[in-house]
Amino acid sequence: MLLHIPAVLTPEEVAYCRKVMDQAEWSDGRATAGQQSAKAKNNLQLSLTSDENRELRDIVLRALGRNPAFNSAAIPRRVVPPLFNRYDVGMTFAPHVDNAVRPIHETGERIRTDLSSTLFLSEPDEYDGGELIIYEPSGSQEIKLPAGDMILYPTTALHSVAPITRGTRLASFFWTQSMIAEQSRRQILFDLDATIMDLTTRTGDNDPSVLRLTNIYHNLMRQWCEV
Repeated sequence: MLLHIPAVLTPEEVAYCRKVMDQAEWSDGRATAGQQSAKAKNNLQLSLTSDENRELRDIVLRALGRNPAFNSAAIPRRVVPPLFNRYDVGMTFAPHVDNAVRPIHETGERIRTDLSSTLFLSEPDEYDGGELIIYEPSGSQEIKLPAGDMILYPTTALHSVAPITRGTRLASFFWTQSMIAEQSRRQILFDLDATIMDLTTRTGDNDPSVLRLTNIYHNLMRQWCEV
């Protein structure tokens, strides 16, 4: 599943995040990379222990909590607290695979990474290059979204960030452990939930078909979910 989720952050939230990031100190992004990824990574990142990182992390987490598309698609069990990166001219992240398990910095808890997310904080016309490139068997996809929009994709995917040739690219990124470990099952539940929502808007909550499909959705969750 490759899902574009628009307007995760409001324009006001994006503007505030940008203001905080403009005043923050940046460090080498390789500090949070795995052994293989560190060799491919050339960017900057907010320190995990900085006040700025903690404040912006909480803004993004609140936005995720209120976003129905993210919750329907990811069915999140746990989320690695969002991180924030910066790519200036010449910076890039060569093709790599994210770690299957990530620690939560403040608790030391480890989670399985099922889904990766990039939340764009710069407008596309502010920089050249910097596309998130996701490599699939059918070919690669280049992604460059408006500020406040997010792309959700399987952590199993090989991906990269194209070199920046003009301007600066700012983004948040994080990983999610889903209650549904198997990707094809998550897709089935997402499609079923979308069908229920569409039918509800046309027929109402008490339509027999809506009730039957809702029952099927929750019965599948009982069989498949990990809590």
